[in-house]
Amino acid sequence: MSSTDLTRRAQKILHAVVTEYLHGGDPVGSRTVTRRHDLGLSPATVRNVMADLEEMGLLEQRHSSAGRVPTPSGLRFFIDSLLKVRGLSATEKEEIRQRVTAPTPDEVVQRASRMLSDLTHHAAIIIAPDPDHQRLGQIEFVPLRDGKVIAVLVTADGQIENRLIADEVTPTRLERIHNYLNEMLAGMTLDEIRERVIRELGDDKNKYDEAIAEALRLGHRVFVDRRDRPADVLVSGQANLIHDALAQDRARDLLRTLEDKETLVRLLESTRNADGIQVFLGAETALSALIGSSVIAMSYGPEEAPIGALAVIGPMRMNYGKVMSVVDVTADTVSQLLAELGSS
Repeated sequence: MSSTDLTRRAQKILHAVVTEYLHGGDPVGSRTVTRRHDLGLSPATVRNVMADLEEMGLLEQRHSSAGRVPTPSGLRFFIDSLLKVRGLSATEKEEIRQRVTAPTPDEVVQRASRMLSDLTHHAAIIIAPDPDHQRLGQIEFVPLRDGKVIAVLVTADGQIENRLIADEVTPTRLERIHNYLNEMLAGMTLDEIRERVIRELGDDKNKYDEAIAEALRLGHRVFVDRRDRPADVLVSGQANLIHDALAQDRARDLLRTLEDKETLVRLLESTRNADGIQVFLGAETALSALIGSSVIAMSYGPEEAPIGALAVIGPMRMNYGKVMSVVDVTADTVSQLLAELGSS
């Protein structure tokens, strides 16, 4: 449903009902709307419009004598069409930057997770930079005495990973190999590198150049034979999630979901490839444990190739404007800090 499907009056009343419900948590009656919102309408008129909104599936009346609360569809309409998100002040943005700034990418992500939970009072999840989407800065090979070689991978954002491989190669040949691979592969993501190495190995012209063939075989062992570990998932503020849960059984389900890292990665994978802030309400998460929760998520990293995602999980009755602003600024800040660390 779009905003054009509702009259201006109906939009104002829906906005008032949802705002009151998110603030207080109680069903909202027509007198509350007329008393707290300057709509210039009588309680009877408001009551009639609220009944129309109920027929449209945007509001529901759980008890005949009570007021109305928004349905998930009503909440979705409010977020998509009626909510005005207040941007954070320069002081608030600077506070976030100070709290997230750290000397290494891993610490930046860890601090961002804790800070998100602290500021929103909900649980926070961050998918750390996906190893397959990190760009290679350079690669070096260090020979060992037992015929093994350590491949030292340095990503564009300064992260270092050592990989042990079995291959007896002289130091002189290793130098030529890593010079060749650096020239060919630097700046590419690990996914792109795998595709390039496999393609080059299959090219007939490379099979007859012994030096190139050896370099590609070694590159294959580093990048293709040894798949990267899955992305790390950092979770903060689990206690907030328990507090938000309405029942003990639901709290246990929520905690089990937070412990399932693969599930969390799948949940946020679509966010990494989407533009802007994503809001998932209840069933939209496709997770039964989150049926009564909301997830506000956003990707971070280079705009053309995001490398991770962060999110806040809380009850469906949350301060969406504030949480969306904090998530937005945090994602932007993490992106800036990781870029600065990568260029230093």
